[in-house]
Amino acid sequence: MNQEYDVIVLGAGAAGLMCAIEAGKRGRRVLVLERADRIGKKILISGGGRCNFTNLHTSPENFISANPHFAKSALARYTPADFIRLVETYRIPYHEKKLGQLFCDRAASDITAMLEQECRGAGVEIRCNTKVNQVQVNEVHKDQFTLQTEDASFAAPRLVVATGGLSIAKIGATSFGYDLARQFGLKIQPPRAALVPLIFSEPDRKRWCDLAGVSTEVGASTRGPKQRLQTFRENMLFTHQGISGPAILQISSYWDGKGPIHLDLAPDRNLAADLRTRGHRDPSSWKLLVREILPRRFADRWLETYPLAGNSDRAFADAEHQLHAWEIRPEGTEGYGKAEVTAGGVDTGELYAKTMESRKAPGLFFIGEVVDVTGQLGGFNFQWAWASGFCAGQAV
Repeated sequence: MNQEYDVIVLGAGAAGLMCAIEAGKRGRRVLVLERADRIGKKILISGGGRCNFTNLHTSPENFISANPHFAKSALARYTPADFIRLVETYRIPYHEKKLGQLFCDRAASDITAMLEQECRGAGVEIRCNTKVNQVQVNEVHKDQFTLQTEDASFAAPRLVVATGGLSIAKIGATSFGYDLARQFGLKIQPPRAALVPLIFSEPDRKRWCDLAGVSTEVGASTRGPKQRLQTFRENMLFTHQGISGPAILQISSYWDGKGPIHLDLAPDRNLAADLRTRGHRDPSSWKLLVREILPRRFADRWLETYPLAGNSDRAFADAEHQLHAWEIRPEGTEGYGKAEVTAGGVDTGELYAKTMESRKAPGLFFIGEVVDVTGQLGGFNFQWAWASGFCAGQAV
């Protein structure tokens, strides 16, 4: 016998829980099925365990999608201020770290505890350690979805897929959401690792990777979709395989996997003017200046790798250009194991922007990371999860 509900949500992450809460508040009988042994596993490890739960400056421009307009409706209907209100209702202390990024003062578990309590208050039933093996449309009642797990079957006229992407397999990421979308005839934008460290080519690894742990501020830029120049100014960190840090994670989402990435190692510095103010321009002044701009070990390696080619105007101009526009061609990324999110996903053309419902399969909804909407680093992906979950929760 099927156990019947009004709404079944697959996935107890940020988007799924928000959807379940909103649907439950509207009197729906809601069941949440989660493969993992607890809710909100990605919430708990995010932001170094402090959960960067939203960003004050959220706008559609902070998101990547084949259709950049799709996210506008949801983001307007549920804003950072709405989620902050919920956080403040539970008296969860938080702070702004930088650039509008809000983090919990104590731990990310404050957010999962809040969501769990909201679910309880809305009468939502959550079952963890539950793997769905099969989803079908009921043969008798065509407006019902039937789900089969190891030991039970469930039915509901509304099914919400909030199963996330392929990032961080060690906490249970799978392709289930994409497979389900394809089963119902929905198109998928090819998934790829985003907000992910980059791997150097073999020669660059030999040259730079013993600097692992060295960090410096850069302006990272590349040509993104439609050849638009994307630039992020934050820290870069050398790793044992290549480079990471906020600037690199940001630019990785826009990198096409082939073209160059340019790194400005002296953002906002006019090096020629700096040398003039020192009253002399010679190789030793240049060396001192580079050591002032870059961490010592990196500066010394830089000077070895790109020595000043003489004392001419041209030599100094070339050296300055090299420092402002270091061109690297990564071999690849560290993949889904280290990616914070998955770009690509269910094509937004398949969904109604206001409700997240499938245009082809009435009653089937897709929300959160499984959809082809990917935020930049800094709380934007959580805000998309809350907003898309809210919209579906209002519609199911």
